[in-house]
Amino acid sequence: MSDNKRILSGMRPTGPLHLGHYFGVIANWIKLQEEYDCYFFVADWHALTSEYANPTRIKGFVPGLVKDWVASGLDPEKCVIFQQSKIKEHAELHLMLSMTTPLGWLERCPTYKEQKTELVQKDLNTYGFLGYPVLMSTDILMYKACAVPVGKDQLPHLELTREIARRFNHLNNTDLFPEPADMLTEESKLLGLDGRKMSKSYGNSIMLSEPMEEIMPKLRGMKTDENRLRKSDPGDPEICNLYPYHRLLTDPEKLPEIQEGCRNASWGCVDCKKLLMESMERFLTPMQERRAACTDERVREILHDGNKKARAFAEKTMDEVRQVTGFDY
Repeated sequence: MSDNKRILSGMRPTGPLHLGHYFGVIANWIKLQEEYDCYFFVADWHALTSEYANPTRIKGFVPGLVKDWVASGLDPEKCVIFQQSKIKEHAELHLMLSMTTPLGWLERCPTYKEQKTELVQKDLNTYGFLGYPVLMSTDILMYKACAVPVGKDQLPHLELTREIARRFNHLNNTDLFPEPADMLTEESKLLGLDGRKMSKSYGNSIMLSEPMEEIMPKLRGMKTDENRLRKSDPGDPEICNLYPYHRLLTDPEKLPEIQEGCRNASWGCVDCKKLLMESMERFLTPMQERRAACTDERVREILHDGNKKARAFAEKTMDEVRQVTGFDY
């Protein structure tokens, strides 16, 4: 890898984060901030692609998202945390790149077809939804990121970013934009409490900010090994929805005991859930204490400082873009 060790990633402000977000994305970000020059942004313009009919909701989710990040372990002293819509250069570069991006490149994006099929309750036949991969490319190219942490489902978007960078560079006889590499991240190993994908819309999630008194009833009703109809029935931790939570949250030294207790039926599912409650409380309590200490004023300070750093970089990039395109008049 070159001297450029800049990483960029973001999240849409659509509501409180859950355990799936933490283990699928944020835990990796926390490691990256120790080694890379990380830019993490609140993707509020991206949220408009699906929330355009009620955009006022987005503003209310921004502080909570930053609080969840800080509570989880993102350190504003080690990374740049900023708000996409406050950096107007993103809109300018998005316009420039959209002019050179062929329509066919966008129409072939697999996630474009998938989300139109899945989100049938929303009208996604908009220019913004079709073109949001260009905005995503803009976010990455603006900061000349060397790599982007992505899941497998986002690889087509990152390849599109490379294609857009190549096309821009070729048309303008420049090497301004590097082609970012993919930094593949493991998918979260946590399914929702009911065995489906963890999602706020399914109501099967455990939020990072959720009080234990609200979490405990959820855990009691959690789906486990369906073959264990009675406590005396032996189970299999590998097919139980509960055991992956233990893998991530419980002391590793306890795992062999949990496995043996399940397989020989000396442990019941109630015993297993009780231990998970204790593990969950140990994990979430310090996180929630940090969140409580992160006031709205502190969020404003973090975003003000982060926006200032991001804007300085973005202004420099756009000066270069205007020069190579002849729009510096």
